[in-house]
Amino acid sequence: MTPDPGIPEPASGAWTVIRRGVALSPEFLRGFPLTLLLALVAMAGRVVVPVTVQQAIDRGITGPQGPEPGTVARLALLAAVAVALTAAAAYGVSVRLYRSSEAGLAESRVRVFRHIHELSLVNQQSEQRGALVSRVTSDVDTVTAFLQYRGLRLVVSIAQVVLTTAVMAFYSWRLTLLVWLFFLPLIVFLRRSQGLLAERFGAVRDRVATLLGLTSESLVGAAAVRAYGMEERVISRADAAVTGIRHAQLRGQRLATGTLAVAELVPGLVNAGIVAAGVALIGRGDMSVGELVAVLFLAALFVAPVQMGVATLSEAQRAVAGWRRMLGVLDVRPEVADPGPHGLVPPRGPAEIRLEHVGFAYAEGTPVLHDVDLTIPAGTRVAVVGETGSGKTTFAKLVTRLMDPGSGRVLIGGVPLEHIGFAALRRSVVMVPQDGFLFDTTIAENVRHGAPGLDDPAVERAFAELGLDDWLGTLSAGVRTPVGQRGEALSAGERQLVALVRAHVARPDVLVLDEATSAVDPATEVRIRRAMGTVTDGRTSVFIAHRLATAEAADEVIVFDRGRVVERGPHHELAARDGVYAALHASWTAGTAPASVPRP
Repeated sequence: MTPDPGIPEPASGAWTVIRRGVALSPEFLRGFPLTLLLALVAMAGRVVVPVTVQQAIDRGITGPQGPEPGTVARLALLAAVAVALTAAAAYGVSVRLYRSSEAGLAESRVRVFRHIHELSLVNQQSEQRGALVSRVTSDVDTVTAFLQYRGLRLVVSIAQVVLTTAVMAFYSWRLTLLVWLFFLPLIVFLRRSQGLLAERFGAVRDRVATLLGLTSESLVGAAAVRAYGMEERVISRADAAVTGIRHAQLRGQRLATGTLAVAELVPGLVNAGIVAAGVALIGRGDMSVGELVAVLFLAALFVAPVQMGVATLSEAQRAVAGWRRMLGVLDVRPEVADPGPHGLVPPRGPAEIRLEHVGFAYAEGTPVLHDVDLTIPAGTRVAVVGETGSGKTTFAKLVTRLMDPGSGRVLIGGVPLEHIGFAALRRSVVMVPQDGFLFDTTIAENVRHGAPGLDDPAVERAFAELGLDDWLGTLSAGVRTPVGQRGEALSAGERQLVALVRAHVARPDVLVLDEATSAVDPATEVRIRRAMGTVTDGRTSVFIAHRLATAEAADEVIVFDRGRVVERGPHHELAARDGVYAALHASWTAGTAPASVPRP
């Protein structure tokens, strides 16, 4: 798999990656000695059975005293006990492996998930969202398959091959050599086949991913597909993707079928060779009938460990790759660090916002803000305006500490943001983003994200406080109305209403609203304006404004241009000047974008 370009993978060796991966959770190794002991007991039990069969034949059936039913019965009982112990031990190994690996992987999954959310927006946006999701889903699943089915069994399989070889050599070194002469080429063949199979089925996964991407794109863009009559083109692309999957699957299955046929052919040839050579050795008096039968049993014990061992090596490589990608995420230090229990708590109430010579550049190195130095008095309503790309949204993210400045510092209530604990900061500063994002649950549950513990009547009162109870009454289920994925069951304006209520119940000291650029119907527009007036009352409010009405209603307007604050003051004063804001105001009034904006 091609490494993700956003977050680098650690350049450690495989054993280092495995050691660090296991160290992610102590649960991986909890009770491991007992699990290993049970696995060795199961392995030894498998080898005991051929030995008891040999003894039963040579001593109880073809011995010098003739058949001895008592000896055969005792040896049969011993074999039955060995089989029972083997089954019980194997069951114990499986249960313990599942328990420890699932507990360890759950802890690792939570740890990676938590760490992803601790990364700054810069880190998150440098990595494809699907890749980050993969870190806590498919990569963990790959490691799960290795730990539960292959990891310990690889060690036990190697031990079983060694023990079986030793016992077989005790009976006949010649037949042991014959067995290895057949199995060594099989091991080499299977090892190469596994690599080819991984490559071919990797191509299948790539083509399936392409089809999923096309399907998702066509569903999300269904309106555009119909509006432009693109149905045939979209279906044609999907047909081509399906055909690619079919051809890739056939190539993989042909190789898999051929590999399986060879893997089944070799053990048959081994048995035939053992019987032919064994009969000759018996004729020469070099081995007994019981020993020949025991060697046949022991040779059968080679098949599963050899096949499993070769397959496990490939799965181990995939597990190491999965661990490597997970560790790559964990190795990225959050650019926005939580001071934790040592963090300061700013005083409650409307807070002053101060930026002291703040500069910021994204990962690509292009400066977005240059030496921004300003103070927003406590309790004021400020509209931040500017052209697209002027630095408005970056300013909002810095004030809410979704990112840290590259230079300078941001203070809330006189306290530097980097000294405020995350929990206290989120109580004091709340941001309402442009899209009014909602989670796939009810309206009430989305509001409760702002104030956990609110019951439904309290949520309804919050809507009433913002004058939105009339709109809520139009919904048949009220606050229990499901909003769908990303809130898509509601309109863009209705999502903004719910997001405003969520911010209202959080009772922040500083409220930052990144105004939505999408148009809403007049009735919803009135509701939003009325709700915003109530939400911002008595607290410091910063609007990233995209509408004329928002700028006109603010106590002060701050104008950004090319990453700098170029103007600030009341709306009527700035509109009367011949500057950047006057040009923006004129374009808003005319309802069109200005052809050019004068630079101060």
